[in-house]
Amino acid sequence: GQQEQQFNILPHPAKSNDPTDLVGRPVRDAGLTSKPEFHAYHARDPHVPSKDILNSLEVPLSREELHRREEELNKK
Repeated sequence: GQQEQQFNILPHPAKSNDPTDLVGRPVRDAGLTSKPEFHAYHARDPHVPSKDILNSLEVPLSREELHRREEELNKK
């Protein structure tokens, strides 16, 4: 015979009806805000590297040098 369909209510991470209960702390399986990887998109200020780091960076290649390198890498 054919069985009757069963539906279950899934648990919600909220413990009360106050939406602020879910703010500030990651709750397992509570949507995008629960993933630490997404916290980078809520950063406040841009990172400004120190002078030492800026001085230690190599000079960027020119367009011509980049095109030459591209051709070199794309050779078969």
